[in-house]
Amino acid sequence: MFGFARQREELLRGELRRIAAELPALGAIRAYLVGNLVDGRVEPDSELELILVQATDEPFHRRADFWVTHLRPRFGTRFQVYTPREVEQLGASDPILRDARCLGEVILG
Repeated sequence: MFGFARQREELLRGELRRIAAELPALGAIRAYLVGNLVDGRVEPDSELELILVQATDEPFHRRADFWVTHLRPRFGTRFQVYTPREVEQLGASDPILRDARCLGEVILG
């Protein structure tokens, strides 16, 4: 990893610490970091990729809006939000959840 990629990793790690500290107060039950930062393949355009578990009645496609609005990420950040029930029902069959549990870094819960 050289130059810009190393700098990007440091910026993303700092942003991750800031976001992780705020997750419980906003209702996150569990959170996983996935993607390039976990894999050690950070590029200058890498983003934070977070899988969150939250009790919510919002439709799946609108759930990330809450987190973007409340956390106001300073760098590219993608949120995928599941309910506890979805995790229970889909945990073994949904590839995103399966990879988060097997390969992701637990940052909450």
